[in-house]
Amino acid sequence: MSRKALSAAAVLAVVLFTAACTEKTATSVTQGSTSSAASASPVLPAAPIAAADILVRPHSPVIGEQNAPVTLVEFFDPSCEACRAFYPVVKEILAKNAPEVRLVLRYTLFHEGSEQTARIMETARLQGVYEPVVAAVLEAQPQWHDDPNVAAAWTAAAAAGLDVEKARQQMNSPEIDAVLKTDMDDAKAVDIKGTPTFFVNGYPWEDRRIETFEALIADRIAAAKNTAK
Repeated sequence: MSRKALSAAAVLAVVLFTAACTEKTATSVTQGSTSSAASASPVLPAAPIAAADILVRPHSPVIGEQNAPVTLVEFFDPSCEACRAFYPVVKEILAKNAPEVRLVLRYTLFHEGSEQTARIMETARLQGVYEPVVAAVLEAQPQWHDDPNVAAAWTAAAAAGLDVEKARQQMNSPEIDAVLKTDMDDAKAVDIKGTPTFFVNGYPWEDRRIETFEALIADRIAAAKNTAK
């Protein structure tokens, strides 16, 4: 995907940010893709959040280089339309900045069906098919979004390699219960009001402009390289 295509996809995702996915839908998100905002220079956050130490937990799924110096933490809701729209953009950002950047996903369950879908994803992690199942379930989201049984999510997960019979035995385990509880507790601790919400090495991406996101990532990569010297 070219930078032009990436920016176009990001603008679509930002527009969706304004329409969905807050604590039951999106008031905390600003419309940063307007022409006036786009003409201004990106403003980077001054400091990481105070609770940055709880952004990544030992159980948190990681996509990308495990030991990358820059960590994107995404609080996401599997049933959030904006999360679905932005996921390909994030994957492209990871590919463009590999191996310096990794993605850590945290579950933030605001919608009907979100919890069961998160449990599907966690069983996929246990079975070693996390990335393909996450991608397939998000792609199929329009088919299961309004279904409390998320039947199409199960179908998509199975097609992506999930052992459904085994997953149904695993999904209500105390271990998965603990993962979801910890993620929701941490989301509350860092005051997550909407999804997706991103942090880059603890620094929040606040203005929802792709230019700022990319500048923040580049800034943290440069800082990591300077530290390593």
